[in-house]
Amino acid sequence: MNILTKTLKDISLSVLPVTILVIILSFTLVPVEPEMLARFIIGAILVIIGLVIFLLGTHIGITPVGSLMGESIAKTNKFYYVILLGFILGFFINIAEPDIQILAKQINVATGGAISGSLILIIVSIGVGLMVAYGLIRILLEIPLNKSFTAIYSLILILGIMVSEEFLAFSVDASGATTGAMTTPFILALGLGVSQLKGGEKFEEDSFGLVGFASTGPIIALMLLNIVKGKLGIQDHVEAFQNHTGIIGPYLEILFKILIDSVLTLAPLLILFLLFNYFSFKLNKANRNRILKGLLYTYIGLSLFMVGVNAGFMEVGREMGYGIATLEAKWVLPVIGFLLGMSVVLAEPAVYVLTEQVEEVTSGHIKRKVILTTLSIGIAFAVVLSMLRIMIPGLKLWHFLLPGFGLGVLLSYFVPPIFVGIAYDSGGVASGPMTATFVLAFAQGASNAIPTANILTDGFGIIAMIAMTPLVAVQILGLIYRLKTERRKIS
Repeated sequence: MNILTKTLKDISLSVLPVTILVIILSFTLVPVEPEMLARFIIGAILVIIGLVIFLLGTHIGITPVGSLMGESIAKTNKFYYVILLGFILGFFINIAEPDIQILAKQINVATGGAISGSLILIIVSIGVGLMVAYGLIRILLEIPLNKSFTAIYSLILILGIMVSEEFLAFSVDASGATTGAMTTPFILALGLGVSQLKGGEKFEEDSFGLVGFASTGPIIALMLLNIVKGKLGIQDHVEAFQNHTGIIGPYLEILFKILIDSVLTLAPLLILFLLFNYFSFKLNKANRNRILKGLLYTYIGLSLFMVGVNAGFMEVGREMGYGIATLEAKWVLPVIGFLLGMSVVLAEPAVYVLTEQVEEVTSGHIKRKVILTTLSIGIAFAVVLSMLRIMIPGLKLWHFLLPGFGLGVLLSYFVPPIFVGIAYDSGGVASGPMTATFVLAFAQGASNAIPTANILTDGFGIIAMIAMTPLVAVQILGLIYRLKTERRKIS
């Protein structure tokens, strides 16, 4: 009960900043309809309750399943088996990820149906499956993280030169969206399970990095799709905002769909668990039922969270972005973006899962609050740069991503290896459902309001920016840790 109370307190304090920010803006710079504000407040309450239940379910359900599967895979000691199972697990877990489903739908709408959401979902999931398989092999073969990421991002750089501007935004956004509330806890636990069984001196650093590999798969896969298929008839297609009416009605409209989507989200994991348990785990009845109870909690929490975000947050995000972008004082947009970036990451469920695992694996040497603060500052700057890109026609997405990813790769050779894994994992977890809905909607609303902006190239890309900045921010933190450690040794 103490853990539940502490989680409720932490989540409430995390969701409160973005809630207060929106309420203040609604009474000052961007007045919104009372019904919309009421829906937002209800959404905030559902997000808090949903996150608490989700994290409880993750703790007793998803994390044990991932660890058990990781250990089971590692026990085979057969590379072809590791590759096959890694691909299957990565593919099916990601294809059910709510964040990538949201992004795929938004790409489909923004391109006027030229790009099928189903196509995006399948191609991205193939990319994730392949990179999860590589990440598991990397742990077993002890390939250094920095060399692996250098090779992968060098390939991404080469492919990035060959793709259209629209697909650059789509592919890097998919990278962030693919590692969300469902995928991240499982992949983190999978990597932890494999590294625990393997053991050795590199156990701590091997526990991280798998999410980072998974998030590179969508970039490569979608870029290759663009190179092979071309632009696929993409054309500008801006859909007018369709605001709901009423307070409870919009929640009731979306509730059934979310409940069904959440079943589809968790079904692959449930089926995989039952199959693994029958052939490999052979858990006793008590442990099996505990995990099943955890999956049920995860389902309830995820459903409440997604209902709150979709019915209460997305609409307000668009309205806020559009309203602030139309103000005469243009500097307000990046300032609000900074505050939004600082607060929204604290409400991401996967961020909590990662930071708790960091503190646990490092026996408290790396505090979760330090990682949270670092991510909050880094993502605040990511949103600011994204707002400037929307405002200034000459600024392109690659102007930020190229030096950002390049600096991330460079830093990986100067910081402790564990920080490399944490940094690349952080890039994925920071861009979860709150980002894929509220922040992306905010950016698209701002793009709609500014005549020189293009919703396909400027409205998208913000998830990519949010996924990129933690690579730099967390590794700078690692550099500080390293310098402090060296000074202690000297003194």
